[in-house]
Amino acid sequence: MTGAVATGAVPNPAEVFAAVAVVLAAAVATVAARTRDPVRQAVVLSALGLVLSVLFLLVQAPDVALSQLAVGAAITPLLILLTVRAIRRRAAQETEAPDSGKNPEGGRGSGGGG
Repeated sequence: MTGAVATGAVPNPAEVFAAVAVVLAAAVATVAARTRDPVRQAVVLSALGLVLSVLFLLVQAPDVALSQLAVGAAITPLLILLTVRAIRRRAAQETEAPDSGKNPEGGRGSGGGG
């Protein structure tokens, strides 16, 4: 019995690609978890969705891959980016609004001589 390990069997290319995709997905997920900026996090999350969709395609799940591509790689990051933009726009308006209506001399009189 000279074991099957020493026979030098060639691995299936799909299994190799799937293993690479799993490692890549773990790496991208770690980067997504460690990223602090929400905009960059959305971009990394989109990359993670793309890697996961390739992984699902490699394991013979094309319907799940298509769903992951649409939701994980496109819609969710887009919603995050739109939310960040809305929050930043609202914060900018709130910082501008108190200053635009104030009179620096105390709020009385127009300052015009008359």
